[in-house]
Amino acid sequence: MFALVFAGEIIFSLPFQLPRYYLPTMLEVFGFSYADLGDVVAWYGVTAMISYLPGGILADRFSARKLMSISLAATAGGGVYFMTLPGVVGMAILYAFWGVTSILLFWCALIRATRVWGGQLQQGRGFGLLDGGRGLVAALFASTGVLLLRAGLGADPSIANETVRAAAFQAVILQYTICTLAAAIVVWWCIPDSLPTVTDTKPRIWSSMKAALRIRVVWLQAVVVVCAYCGYKAIDYYSTYAYDVLGMNEADAAGFVANAAYIRPAAAILAGFVGDRFGIARIVAVIFGSLVGFWAVLAVLDASPDLLVIVYANLLVTIFGVHALRGLYFALLQQTRVPHSLTGAAVGLISLVGYTPDIFFGLTAGRLLDATPGVGGYQHLFMLLASVACTGLLVASVLHRGFARPAGLRRA
Repeated sequence: MFALVFAGEIIFSLPFQLPRYYLPTMLEVFGFSYADLGDVVAWYGVTAMISYLPGGILADRFSARKLMSISLAATAGGGVYFMTLPGVVGMAILYAFWGVTSILLFWCALIRATRVWGGQLQQGRGFGLLDGGRGLVAALFASTGVLLLRAGLGADPSIANETVRAAAFQAVILQYTICTLAAAIVVWWCIPDSLPTVTDTKPRIWSSMKAALRIRVVWLQAVVVVCAYCGYKAIDYYSTYAYDVLGMNEADAAGFVANAAYIRPAAAILAGFVGDRFGIARIVAVIFGSLVGFWAVLAVLDASPDLLVIVYANLLVTIFGVHALRGLYFALLQQTRVPHSLTGAAVGLISLVGYTPDIFFGLTAGRLLDATPGVGGYQHLFMLLASVACTGLLVASVLHRGFARPAGLRRA
């Protein structure tokens, strides 16, 4: 499980953790606008979408050890190119490359292995531990990265020149690149070289995909993931909110989001245990309902000094809620009784739809923030998030009504 947790987070560190925790510095070093970065990251989403379905098929047929090790090593190779600080075109190519390396051979294999580990009655706990552990890994490496960034920028980050800022950011990239390569080695040595679960030929591949396509709850779960993942993508902009609106310097803004990342393990693990006790879909609906309210509050608040406590509290609660959702949404596979034999195909289909925010969210958020600089742009972003959470609440409520007593859940 340690290998799954470590690898499951570190593979996404280069494409996602760097912009999440160090966004103000990254924009300065690369000379990007919010829209530029959104356009670059969209290429990850495009190639990832292409990779989810074949990735699900591969996960049902080949050893997770081999698939994941190759994926991690290739992703680390992209980190070496990242350190050269490429322009917009080079970054777009790099993110497109990462969309393939982190998804095709990795993602569905990870989810399938976790579902098997969770068994019949502990899906919430299994996925909660996976995402909670991933959150702890993310927080620890983010904290180390912030220390590297502070050391590189010096005592006063505001006076650091372009060369100093670039060198400091390259040190952070190097940390994540080395760790990604180390994860490939850990997976190779720690995960058993399991036999393929399906040995049928091409007709069986298409029949499994067709069967997954016909399951209505798979599509509903995909909508849940879309809504939850929009909230997760929004956390990428919390560091710039702290920088642009709350008045922090870039190192303090990175530190704020890195420290908040320690919420993720508690949120995911707690949500997993509560979900197993009261029903996954019910708890997902409750979390979405809470997020609607907290994001709506942020959408109407400014950052005046007398409101800062409320602003910080709402930011932290939304971070908790988003990570709680991430610890639960794939546990819905068990509650909605998706057959184990279709896990890879179902995860591929859910991911194909559910992670489309990798394509459109950065494009949308970047243009909202560029169109209305300052607090107004973020208020528009928070209102968008509240609307998306409303959709998640409705769909999760439908799933709860249809599967009020998950398979294997004992009555209290």
